[in-house]
Amino acid sequence: MNNFESIENFIRKVPKSELHLHIEGSLEPELMFKLSKRNKVEIPFKSVEEIRSAYNFTDLDSFLKIYYEGSNVLISEEDFFDLTWEYILRCKQDNIVHAEIFFDPQSHTERGIEFNTVLSGIHKALEKANFELGITSKIIMCFLRHLDEEPCFQVLKEATKHKDKIIGVGLDSSEKGNPPQKFKNLFEAAIKEGFLTVAHAGEEGPPEYIWDSLNLLKVKRIDHGVQCLKDDKLVEKLSQNNIPLTVCPLSNVKLCVFDKLENHNLKKMLDKGLRVMVNSDDPAYFGGYLNTNLIETAKALKLNLEDIKTLIQNSFKSSFLDEKTKNNWLNKI
Repeated sequence: MNNFESIENFIRKVPKSELHLHIEGSLEPELMFKLSKRNKVEIPFKSVEEIRSAYNFTDLDSFLKIYYEGSNVLISEEDFFDLTWEYILRCKQDNIVHAEIFFDPQSHTERGIEFNTVLSGIHKALEKANFELGITSKIIMCFLRHLDEEPCFQVLKEATKHKDKIIGVGLDSSEKGNPPQKFKNLFEAAIKEGFLTVAHAGEEGPPEYIWDSLNLLKVKRIDHGVQCLKDDKLVEKLSQNNIPLTVCPLSNVKLCVFDKLENHNLKKMLDKGLRVMVNSDDPAYFGGYLNTNLIETAKALKLNLEDIKTLIQNSFKSSFLDEKTKNNWLNKI
């Protein structure tokens, strides 16, 4: 077995945690097609192959267009259950033992789907995952940043009824032109309600968006954060405070944040002592679940076994699991 084969083998077998996964972004073409038929929802594709070939994007906005189109087929609790359960089966395959999952209620409530319908379907699948497969999970509700702050307060109000299911709130969608400060009051209200906060920042947006997410939104984790290397003071702060950065390499390449995986800055971030880890983001659209992201990134950036171990350890350390459970998993890496 050569060196890379042993690294690939390790990746496949080691228990892993995933902290940056949009459940709507795990909607595979087969399921989209199936649900469009089941729910009699018109989609602009005649076959699974047509959907798959449409999963090509030039930037974040062109991706979001098809992402929201795809979400239209999700209507009933059963649909959200099926969507989540399919992702769980991928977790089983990739030996993911813990997942912290984003969902976008506004993508659904704006279409007349009840908040409870969405959450209940997702939650039931995650309960089944824990009971049948021993996979643990947390749910994080994201606000869509291209919308105004005001309507988000109603969504937050809904979430407060489900604190037993939702652990935190996040911020996603189009980053450019939608700075964190736009949601300062909303995040203050969420923190008062006891929710943890995370935010997408520094994917396409500037390092200032990372600063503002930390200072104004009081986030516990930065989702993406790859633009941080443009600001030495920011790198110093992130490093000194062990602030997690949930990096998504295949997503970054697919959305043209980097032209190719070999030019991704994950290794540089790792070498600067930043608490980075690898995640799959929207795996159905970006060409790979967690193991594929880890294997392809290891190959492209010539990561060694210690790098891989650090990435996986960082993921458990940065999770919202209790310390005892974190340590149990860390001891198995």
